[in-house]
Amino acid sequence: MASPTSLLKRLLVGRPFRSDRLQHTLLPKRIALPVFASDALSSVAYAPDEILLTLSIAGASAYVFSPWIALAVVVVMLTVVASYRQNVHAYPSGGGDYEVATVNLGPKFGLGVASALLVDYVLTVAVSVSSGVANLGSVVPFVATHKVMIAVIAVVLLTAVNLRGLRESGTAFAIPTYGFVIVIGAMLLTGLIRVFVLGDDLRAPSADLVIQAEHSVTGFALIFLLLRTFSSGAAALTGVEAISNGVPAFKPPKSRNAATTLLLLGGIAVSMLVGIIWLARLTHLQFVEDPVQQIVSGPDGYVQKTVTTQLGEAVFGAGSILLYVVAGVTALILFLAANTAFNGFPVLGSILAQDRFLPRQFHTRGDRLAFSNGILFLAAFAIVLIVGFQAEVTRLIQLYIVGVFVSFTVSQAGMIRHWNRHLKTERDPEARRRMHRSRAINAFGMGLTGTVLVIVLLTKFLLGAWIAIAAMAVIYGLMLAIRRHYDRVAEELTPPDEGRAVLPARNHAIVLVSKLHQPTLRAIAYARATRPDTITAVTVNVDEKDTRDLQEEWERRELPVPLTVIDSPYREITRPIIGFVANTRRESPRDVVTVFIPEYVVGRWWENLLHNQSALRLKTRLLFEPGVMVTSVPWQLASTANKNLSRLDATLSRGPARGPRVVPRSAPPSDAPPVVSVPSGEPGGSDRG
Repeated sequence: MASPTSLLKRLLVGRPFRSDRLQHTLLPKRIALPVFASDALSSVAYAPDEILLTLSIAGASAYVFSPWIALAVVVVMLTVVASYRQNVHAYPSGGGDYEVATVNLGPKFGLGVASALLVDYVLTVAVSVSSGVANLGSVVPFVATHKVMIAVIAVVLLTAVNLRGLRESGTAFAIPTYGFVIVIGAMLLTGLIRVFVLGDDLRAPSADLVIQAEHSVTGFALIFLLLRTFSSGAAALTGVEAISNGVPAFKPPKSRNAATTLLLLGGIAVSMLVGIIWLARLTHLQFVEDPVQQIVSGPDGYVQKTVTTQLGEAVFGAGSILLYVVAGVTALILFLAANTAFNGFPVLGSILAQDRFLPRQFHTRGDRLAFSNGILFLAAFAIVLIVGFQAEVTRLIQLYIVGVFVSFTVSQAGMIRHWNRHLKTERDPEARRRMHRSRAINAFGMGLTGTVLVIVLLTKFLLGAWIAIAAMAVIYGLMLAIRRHYDRVAEELTPPDEGRAVLPARNHAIVLVSKLHQPTLRAIAYARATRPDTITAVTVNVDEKDTRDLQEEWERRELPVPLTVIDSPYREITRPIIGFVANTRRESPRDVVTVFIPEYVVGRWWENLLHNQSALRLKTRLLFEPGVMVTSVPWQLASTANKNLSRLDATLSRGPARGPRVVPRSAPPSDAPPVVSVPSGEPGGSDRG
């Protein structure tokens, strides 16, 4: 039977996939759009909130600027979409901004982009899920009062779904994403028809509230407020870069399909953002930063609802089923928007691991061909942020988008250098015209995103953006340290160009003994079969009676190996053995010592709890001793005969069983025996007493 942990893993993740099934996880455009674009599409659920919320600082009269702020965000988004269409054609391997910056500007710029993206991916999960909880809490009071718990549960569920594999998570997210687009589109269309065709006077629930400005804002302060509002609304651009990172996940032709998906993303997101802001103005919707302080007159116990929920109530009526549909799909798409990060972060982490900037474990695919370690790492840090900031979108949004605009700007600078390099060698006039056009698009994109980055830093630094910048700096330094470590290890392990490996002068064999049983006899026989220069059996005297019994049995059997007894007044085992091994080798640095440790193997997981771990401790300690080789000599107990070895092989090697195994049932001859055990219990073998 499988172990409980294996059964739980299979239940949550599913059966493992063979590596040759990787091609079957490639996505068509209809699935890739919700997988990679759900973040950018869902931003229309919180970007309008942040625009109106920030403008409310100057009072209700400042809402007149909201359409212009939305228009500025639209210009930036369309520019970024056009720029990244050049990226996916030029770099279809999936490195995205990291690859563009590394190839064209150097490893340091690439590493800076990578650190910014890693931070932004974590924030994407935290912000999207927290915003989803806020929207759901607008119609379900229980969610509003338990928002941190609900947000954490949502992240855990997203993690489980993504661990099951990219294609299945994409299929699971396609219906909710398209449902969100259809429902919001229907709400906007219905609202505009009622206003302009039917002549209805639609009013949002907050339309009749009287709000006051937090501060008197004029002159330069007003300009700063508008810039801060624009930087908050620019959160709608997050997630655009995920498509350039995920090009390898598209079906062929990969770059063309990715570029088409990017264009669809831009068109849908822009239409929804403009529509929500426009309808909010038509319904006189108000959304404030601090309802307690800013709302002068309003109903008792007033709870501020999100912008999309208020629009749903204005269009479809309070308490209507369609209102709950709007709130439900908005919350769901925000939960699922984090999937953009769950697809982008692991891929980027795998590329960084391949370049030795992250631990190699990030490059390994799990059972379902997903980068499991990257998914788990992302989920853990997102949960930390959600708990630390109590799932408050307004607090988290201040940390947001710094990283993504860093990557936008550096990437476009890299693309300019990319086109300049190719223009030096390209002679075809038509190809040169395309390159000039692409370079102009990327240059305009770099200028615009660079300007936005400066605005974001100026307006959000003291509000929390410094935390994101500090995190980027820490990750940047950590990745450099990891690369230095891998380089140092590789240098140490590289064999010399000339000369042959120096053979050891002599090999001294030491067999560890706690009792004279089957494992001990097998270890002695195996040690003798290796034909060492010297061989001795070693036991540690922790109990006088047991040691005398061992010596008498040793003499009675007339074993051809001397038994050395080490006294241990304080009943230690590891330290006396380490000292004996070190002394054996000390006389000649060219000598090696081979330590044979007998261990018996149990077949049931609970049997491991009934035996000590002396062998494991000794092996771990001996690995740090230079010139010492450690050999485990196993003895399989009868309980292993019932072990499902085919299942075990599949679990350990992720492949078919290697063939039949024979479990010894009878004791071998005394002169060709088994495995040894370390004093003070067995090294994984039997206990004394």
